Amino acid sequence: MGRLDGKVAIITGAGRGIGRATARLFAAEGAKVAVLSITPANVDAVVADIEAAGGTALGVPTDVSDPDQIRAAVDTVVAAWGRIDILVNNAFDPGVVMSPINDLSVEQLQRNFDTGPIASLRAMQACYPYLKASGEGRVINFGSPAATLGMSPYGPYNMAKEATRALTRTAAREWGPDNITVNNVLPVADTWGAAEANAPAPDSALARFGSPEEDVAPVVLFLASKDARFLTGYSLTPDGGMIIDTAR
Repeated sequence: MGRLDGKVAIITGAGRGIGRATARLFAAEGAKVAVLSITPANVDAVVADIEAAGGTALGVPTDVSDPDQIRAAVDTVVAAWGRIDILVNNAFDPGVVMSPINDLSVEQLQRNFDTGPIASLRAMQACYPYLKASGEGRVINFGSPAATLGMSPYGPYNMAKEATRALTRTAAREWGPDNITVNNVLPVADTWGAAEANAPAPDSALARFGSPEEDVAPVVLFLASKDARFLTGYSLTPDGGMIIDTAR
């Protein structure tokens, strides 16, 4: 019996990396999975992988910076399956994350916010009625150890990721009476392949990048499962010991 049997999950940024690994794992654990990504070919590939393994998936190409597309995606999922139990906000635009503070433009910062905390907020608001109706709704957002540590030159990325953590903590308190848990994951993972294109090992206790499939997706699964029903407002850090307690 799967840990997510009977559940419906929406996963943004599910076309590659951690999102793809999470979508596959959720489906293997019995969830019906809505695969959201801006790239239709990636969406199709992940849906095909899930279905080939005997799971159930629905592909919904979505640009999370567009509020109309977020609402349409949620409506599509509800029309297909009638409910939403789990929302994983993983999508982000990786192309504009670096800038020294002195050179940071408002436009670049805005893009980080549009695809990060603002997109997460909009998805959470659109899913809220269904998460509440579920009786045990789960929201898992994504922050970053880089933001917690103030890594340079990732100013716009760090600011957006810390805003996501603030959103997570606040929603956890506000949505607790509705039995919706809201938590955050701060991963360090090999999301591009070949250990981040042969980048130096991260400065962490385990001195390696995590595997999306083996090290990060299982943490997301834990937060989505009954095992984490008494955990809300927290940041879990599958980062190999990079920040060790400083995320609190």
